[in-house]
Amino acid sequence: MDLSFTSHVIEWRGPAPYYYVPVPEDESAAVRQVAARASYGWGVIPVEARIGADTFTTSLFPKDGGYLLPLKLAVRTPLGLCTGDPVDVELTVRL
Repeated sequence: MDLSFTSHVIEWRGPAPYYYVPVPEDESAAVRQVAARASYGWGVIPVEARIGADTFTTSLFPKDGGYLLPLKLAVRTPLGLCTGDPVDVELTVRL
């Protein structure tokens, strides 16, 4: 399943800050339709994501009925992404 969307970087502060891109509602609904086949546990969904020229693998985290795309430091730094920045994402759910 391939999805494209625009969202913005958010920060979650726990013991250490984490950065995510929330998956919009329509795209989250599409992910939920394949979640049972794609998830390898705890509701996380393995994906390949592309932001700009950078492609990386990670897992979507379920949150409040939607999903969050984690942004590792190795992804954020070269792209210069900060909290609130708009991001165009291409996402492939790995089934």
